[in-house]
Amino acid sequence: MWEQIAANRRKSFMLVIVAAMLLLVLGYFLGEYFLGRGYGPYGMVIAGIVWLVMTLVAWFQGDNIMLSMAGAKKIQKEDLPILFNVVEEMTLASGLSRIPDIYVIDDPAPNAFATGRRPETAAVAVTSGLLRRLNRDELQGVIAHELAHVRNRDIQLMLFAGVLIGAIVILSEVGLRGMWFGGGRSRSRRDSGGDGGNAIVAVLAIVLMILAPILARLIYLAVSRKREYLADASAATFTRYPEGLASALEKISAAPQTLNSANRATAPMYIINPLKKAGKKAGKKAGAMAANASSTHPPIDERVRILRSMSGGGYAAYEESYRKVSGGKGVIPGSALKEEAGDETSRATAEDSGKRPQKESSAASQIILARQVDDFFYRSAGYRMIKCDCGATLKLPRDFKSPQAECPRCGASHSL
Repeated sequence: MWEQIAANRRKSFMLVIVAAMLLLVLGYFLGEYFLGRGYGPYGMVIAGIVWLVMTLVAWFQGDNIMLSMAGAKKIQKEDLPILFNVVEEMTLASGLSRIPDIYVIDDPAPNAFATGRRPETAAVAVTSGLLRRLNRDELQGVIAHELAHVRNRDIQLMLFAGVLIGAIVILSEVGLRGMWFGGGRSRSRRDSGGDGGNAIVAVLAIVLMILAPILARLIYLAVSRKREYLADASAATFTRYPEGLASALEKISAAPQTLNSANRATAPMYIINPLKKAGKKAGKKAGAMAANASSTHPPIDERVRILRSMSGGGYAAYEESYRKVSGGKGVIPGSALKEEAGDETSRATAEDSGKRPQKESSAASQIILARQVDDFFYRSAGYRMIKCDCGATLKLPRDFKSPQAECPRCGASHSL
C-alpha cells in the first residue's frame, strides 16, 4: 500500500504546483486590472499571500474547522459503546497505530467522513442518521472505508485540493464583485491612455475569473477518483465482508435527506457526495453520464456492483471484480497484491469472507445504537436522565421545575 501513499504525495505536490500557477496567473491579471498597468506582479504577490495564509490555516487548523463546520461533537466510549467498539476493531484491522477521535453529527442524513492530515491526528465523524439506519456490519464497512482514507493519506491530498480551490474561488469572487461595484473605473482613472491594451486586460481578467474556478475543479477531479475505489477495496479487506459496505452505500444513497452542514468544499470528504441525490435516477442517459463525469465520487451503483461481485474479501478479489464490472485496467497497487499473495492467513480468510452471514444480533444492536444516539444528544442538550426500575429512561429538560417526575411506562414516581 505504500505505492498508493507515495502516489498520493506526488499528486499532492503536482496539484499544488499546477493550481499555484493558476492562482498566480489569475492574480497577475487582477493586479493589471484593479491596480493599473504594470502592477500585475503585485497582484501575483497578493494571490500568493492569500494562498499561503489559507494553506497554513488549513494545515494547522483544517481538522478543527472541518469538524466545526459539520457541527460534530466528540464522544467517549461510554457515550456510544457500539460505535466506539466498531472503530476500535477497524483500527486494529487497518493497522493504524492510534484509534482516531470519534465525532457524531446531529443530522438525519446518513453520511460519514474522516479528517486529519496524519494518522496520529485522525478523526472520524458519522451522522446520527447513519447510526440510526445501519446495522453493525454496515457500520463496520463505513468505518473501514473512512479509516482506509486515513491509512492511504487521502486526507492530506484532499486538504491541499480544498485549500487551492477555495483560494481560486475567493480571488475570482472578489474580482467579479469588484468589477460589478466599479473597481475597473477607478483603475482606468489611474491609467493614462492605452485604451486598447486596457480592454484586452479587462477581457482576459474577466475570462480568467470565470474559468479559473472551473479549471481548478477539473484539476481536482483529475487527481483521480480511484481513491474511493481503493478505500472500498481496503474496507472489504479489513472487514472480510464486502456486503456490509455494499448495503451501507445503498442505504446512504437512497436516503432522501440532504446534509445541511456540507458544502462544495467539504463534500469530497464524505463517503457519498452529500450534495447530490445519488439514489435518484437521472432522467436522461446523457445527463447521468455528465453527472458522473463531474462528480468527486464514482457512481454508487458501480461501487455496489463491484463489491457484490467479489469472490472474497481481499485486494485481489476486488481487483478482479473491478475489471469485470468496469472494464478498467485495475485500481489496486501491485505492492498490495503481492503483499496479500504472500499472506497465507489473508488468502484462507478471503475464500469464505463474502459468504459470512449477518450476525443474529445485528437488528438488536441497531436498536440499541439508535437509543444510545438519542440519549447522547439529550445529554448534550442538558437533559437530565433518570433510570426507572422498569427499564425506561426519563429525559427531563433543564427547565423542568417539578420536585417529582412520573414514569410514563410504569407510573412510578421519582423524587428529584
